[in-house]
Amino acid sequence: MDRPALLQIDQIEIVADVETPEGGLRRQVIVDKVSLTLRKGEVLGLIGESGAGKSTLGLSSMGFGRGRLQIIGGQILLDGTDLRGARRQELNDIRGRKVCYVAQSAASAFNPAQKLIDQVIESCLLHGLMDRKTAEARARELFALLGLPNPDTIGERYPHQVSGGQLQRVMTAMALCPKPDLIVFDEPTTALDVTTQIEVLAAIKAAIRDTGVAALYVTHDLAVVAQIATRIMVLRHGKLVELGETRQIIDAPQQDYTRALVAAHEVLREGQATATKPVLSVQALNAFYGDFQVLKEINFTLRAGETLSIVGESGSGKSTLARCIAGLLPIRTGEIRFQDRRFDPDYRARSRQDLRDVQIVFQMADMAMNPQHRVGEIIGRPLTFYLGLTGEKRRQRVLELLDAIELDRSLIDRFPSELSGGQKQRVCIARALAAEPRVIICDEVTSALDPLVTNSILKLLMKLKKSHDLSYLFITHDIETVRQISDSILVLHKGVSVRQGPAEEVLTGPYDAYTATLLASVPTMEVGWLEQAMAQRQAARA
Repeated sequence: MDRPALLQIDQIEIVADVETPEGGLRRQVIVDKVSLTLRKGEVLGLIGESGAGKSTLGLSSMGFGRGRLQIIGGQILLDGTDLRGARRQELNDIRGRKVCYVAQSAASAFNPAQKLIDQVIESCLLHGLMDRKTAEARARELFALLGLPNPDTIGERYPHQVSGGQLQRVMTAMALCPKPDLIVFDEPTTALDVTTQIEVLAAIKAAIRDTGVAALYVTHDLAVVAQIATRIMVLRHGKLVELGETRQIIDAPQQDYTRALVAAHEVLREGQATATKPVLSVQALNAFYGDFQVLKEINFTLRAGETLSIVGESGSGKSTLARCIAGLLPIRTGEIRFQDRRFDPDYRARSRQDLRDVQIVFQMADMAMNPQHRVGEIIGRPLTFYLGLTGEKRRQRVLELLDAIELDRSLIDRFPSELSGGQKQRVCIARALAAEPRVIICDEVTSALDPLVTNSILKLLMKLKKSHDLSYLFITHDIETVRQISDSILVLHKGVSVRQGPAEEVLTGPYDAYTATLLASVPTMEVGWLEQAMAQRQAARA
């Protein structure tokens, strides 16, 4: 390859000083002497399970170690500049100009008090790369490229006024705006529905091709990275497992762990649940944000032991429906019933038993946990509130829940900031399980998890469903997950139910136009699939 090296990382070693239960500190290796070379115009996919060191390695390309992380060994050269030896002012000049970052959780990365356009163009203005008029024009161009609605005006909104998927795309525009040499993409499509995901992947791929920018693409989704990466690096426990060309990693992985990642896409379904008595029903539900109607005449019944998946693209009303059922958002008209009880639309008017029976696990784990509480307190609070457990009995039950979600017991005394994204989400799942509910609303609970952890969580949820007669409302944009776990499916599009019924029926043609597009947008672990999918989509529009 004759292109010059842009980023060279040699034997990088990154550690963290982790607080022990006794109040001391112990050193933990996060990245263990990993090396890589990235050339201009190349995309290197960093893949592995949660806690593998993917994001940490990506951030090191900016000379940055978040939290208590310290880079204690090795060399990082960005376009010839030694980042480990660079002064703070030099690093500040590089970050946001030569190298930009797209975070996994856009919701926690934006300033809620500033308009989107002001945050997107901030680096361009700060580094003197463009005047405001030129920067705003480039931002609007990127909004359109990334498929955002109303690209000329969406920048005037605040972060809370757009969906999670839209906010993630705005962050991608923010990284592309200053025309950097290197972009670190940290799970940039995690929050996107499949129909939007391929548009964003195609836009990112086109931007890399047209500008010659290099990229580190951190993800747990092999099907996604297969579409965009030139090479793939597999990490586990901070160590390099395998490095190779994308097609070789996908088609002929050499290491057992890589083969396990590839095999993690196998279907888990064991057939539909037997029809039983209704446990939760929604009748003629209508919900509004101000004068804008978000949900229109939604009806469904969830039966005991059933998993009902609610699917649709960002902005379709999936999460709004979850919040209405949980009583977190008001409904205009309609009714929500649990067995023989009518749920008050406002959770504050519901009984403690009502609250216990239906628990919700939110999409953004970062936003759902108190950062000042340790894991033991986060999981333990519902044990005290609903079951009256205190002291040693509560602690033992927390440890049992950590075992159930396959987290090490030592994490009981950690703070959320000391956990990986996948670990945080599993803590949120354990918190919901702690109440021993009848229904759990899972709002994109596996979107931040790598395939192996996703499989373990899905297996756990199915096991609990059988042993505890649980029912799930599983809200997701991941059609592969829907195929694996669903007994029935509700497809939402712009707040309207467009297809509903048993999973096998919904996933079998003939389809309505929207469902057909949704199912055709699911990436496969096949190099070149993205180009084929985009060509088919463009032909359909012609």
